[in-house]
Amino acid sequence: MPDQATDLALIESVIAGDQQCFALLVKRYQRYVFTVALNFVKQREDAEEIAQDCFIKVYRSLATFQKQSKFSTWLYTIVYYTCMTFLRKKQPDKISMDDEENFLQLENKESDFKANHAEKKSRTEYLQLAMKMMLKDDAMVLTLFYQGEQSIEEISKITGFEANTVKVKLHRARHRLRAKLEVILKEEVRDLIH
Repeated sequence: MPDQATDLALIESVIAGDQQCFALLVKRYQRYVFTVALNFVKQREDAEEIAQDCFIKVYRSLATFQKQSKFSTWLYTIVYYTCMTFLRKKQPDKISMDDEENFLQLENKESDFKANHAEKKSRTEYLQLAMKMMLKDDAMVLTLFYQGEQSIEEISKITGFEANTVKVKLHRARHRLRAKLEVILKEEVRDLIH
């Protein structure tokens, strides 16, 4: 993950008028922003649109960055709330994350993926497939923690959840991810045998 000192130097340069430094910030974080957005919205085009909107928001409000937390924490906060706003506009009916029936419906809807050969799939592809099947909160927490390298406290700041809640969500998300991977791999083996 990028160094906070170099992020701050780039931010100062952007505020001073150096547009090339903003391009460097975008290049540095675009993959993570896109990944977080994709884990929420599940559609590549929507995630690309959200990522673009986020960087526009970052550019417009960069001078308000207080430097009390890492830039990545501030950025992911913007991504998180932009995704939440997008989902509220797109899906007016809210689904409870704790409702197991809704969780199973989502799982069934997403689990129709069939691969031709297990040996052709890399670990990354299996992980990406499993992440697409996750609830958005689970995918978001896993992405921020593992790909975004955010601490529990930073994820708490980003999401507004208490740190203990983040720990519990992370723990449960790991178990759900493991279960998703087990299902995917069993289906791959079954498809190879038939």
